Order: sequence, then structure tokens, then C-alpha cells
Amino acid sequence: MRKITYCDAIREATIQEMERDPNIFLYGIDVPDHKGIFGSTLGLQEKFGANRVFDTPLSEDTMTGFGLGAALNGMTPIHVHMRVDFMLLAFNQLVNMISSYNYSLCGKLRIPFVVRAIVGRGWGQGFQHSKTMHSVFAHVPGLKVVLPTTAYDAKGLMISAIRDGNPVIIFEHRWLYWQEEEVPEEPYTIPIGDGNIIRKGDDITIVATSWMNVEAAFAAKILEKNGISVEIVDPRTISPFGNDNNSVGNNEKLIIDSVKKTGHCIVADNDWLNCGFSAEVASRVSEKCFNVLEKPVKRLGFANTPCPTARHLETEFYPNARNIIKAVESVLNLEPIDLSKESFYTYENKFKGPF
Repeated sequence: MRKITYCDAIREATIQEMERDPNIFLYGIDVPDHKGIFGSTLGLQEKFGANRVFDTPLSEDTMTGFGLGAALNGMTPIHVHMRVDFMLLAFNQLVNMISSYNYSLCGKLRIPFVVRAIVGRGWGQGFQHSKTMHSVFAHVPGLKVVLPTTAYDAKGLMISAIRDGNPVIIFEHRWLYWQEEEVPEEPYTIPIGDGNIIRKGDDITIVATSWMNVEAAFAAKILEKNGISVEIVDPRTISPFGNDNNSVGNNEKLIIDSVKKTGHCIVADNDWLNCGFSAEVASRVSEKCFNVLEKPVKRLGFANTPCPTARHLETEFYPNARNIIKAVESVLNLEPIDLSKESFYTYENKFKGPF
């Protein structure tokens, strides 16, 4: 099996699905640009033509409504937003229209609509290009929300989203684009709603989303050298997020089973904490693992402020492996670990994988 990047896995999934189904088309601001959405759409217009791969005006609301109309008429649009911040301009279409259509029509019409939302820090990008927002969209019934972490996940979940027949939003962290992993060349799917145990352990559970899985894995390696065994659970899908009345997927079950084994839980979310996905996980773990939790659930996420532009302040805004290690020390009452010789991930120190 060959190795390809996360970015190329998304691109390959798109190509294979567009070759399979001529009703699939790809559109969005700068999609056919020479840089091709950080490389993920390079060469697609040349391969499929300008009728199926095209640029759009700076009018997110209008272009999302255009995609809804196409979906209602048997097409499968893939709408790309290079920055999730500006997807908020399409909030009316996504939340008031697209998410509700299947329900309002008693299931008579499906809405096969895929939205790719690119997130992730550069440096100096400021508060207008730094949001994540996955918790906001996961709050809305009728929208499925997935956050692939690995290159393997990126291809499998992309294909699943295209074939799902319902509105699916895929959140792609730009810092994950560089990683390489063994990915099958043939098409395959990963069920939406199925989580993944990235690392097995016995002492503490870390539930992480998107890029925070990379930070958690790095922290786990350092903690392992100090005798601490960390289990990392990546839900991969945050909507649907299974519960007693919803048997779709195993993501919640993986988390609950892990915490029942370890007795401790930290949630490292790639978003703000207040009213976010980390709060949802903490609530469910506290409810279903109350008798086995040895300490309250601890949460890590963005600082409660708009993202600063100055790099030294931006570094404080985003949690990393160092913060995770300190959280584990606090939960398990450990002596502080010497981190002076550790080199943490930055824009320059790129994560290349594998997990």
C-alpha cells in the first residue's frame, strides 16, 4: 500500500467519486485557482471541465442556496469553504433550509450536499481566519458533522459523505494536510458515526478532535516515558453522536467504555470550551461513568477570547501537547515532568505522521 498525504487523500476521494457519478460537481471560491484550496483541488477543473469544477462569486449565502437547488434536482454538490469563518455567511441556508428539507418533506426528497470547511491556524491570521465552529453546526438536527484526523480517515469519510444522501459538513484542519499515511488506492468508506481508538492505554482517557489528536498523541509518548499509559479516543463524527435513543455509530460508546476502564477523562477539543463539544462529552461521561470517575472530567480548548494576531499571544490561545501533559499531571497528581528538551509542533515543525 502506498503512502499519500491527507490533502491528496481528499483529492483522490473526490476524483474517484466524480468518475463514478457524473452528477457530482465541485465548486467554491478559488477551487480552480492555481493553489487549489491548499492543493486539495489541484487539476480537477482540467480533468472534469469547468461545468463540474468551478469558481464562485463572493456570495456564500447565494452559492449555498444554489447548491441546495442542485441537490433537490438530483445533483450532488461539494461546496468548499477555504475558511470556515466565512461559512457563517451561509448560515441561513444551512440551518434554516438545507438541514430541515428532508424533515419538512417527510423524507420524500433527500439532500445530498457535502460542505468542506477548512480550519486551522497559520500564524498572524487573526480572529477573522481562526475559528472552527464544528460545535455550532453539530447543534443543528439534520446536519452531519465529521472531523477526519488521519489521511486514511480523510478519504474514507469523504467518500461516505458524498454517498450519504444527506447534508454532511467535513471539517479539515489545515495542519493535518502534511501528514502521510498508508491509504488504499481503491475507494472505501468509513461509516459516519464510528469513532476510532488512536492509542490504547489504561491510566487515563483523552478524547480529542481533529488536530488535538496529534497533540494528544505527542503528549502520550512523553507521558509513556514517565510511566503513564494514555488511551486516545477520536470520535471522528460529532453529529450524530450516539445515545440511548440513537444507535447510529459507536463514537459515544467508545468514549464511555474507555473511561469506565481508566477512571479518568480529559477532553481536548479544537474549539472554544463554552457550550462546545467538550461540554457535551463531559456531560455524557459524567452521567454514564459517575460511579467510576475518580476525578471530574477536565477540558482543554481555545482561550475564551477572539484569536490574537501576534504570534506569541496566538501560541497561548491554542492548547498543545504541553497543556495536555500538565492536565494529566493535575488529574493524576503527578510530579511535573521536565519538558525543557522537548520540541513541540509549530508551523515550522510540521506533523508528517503516522499516528
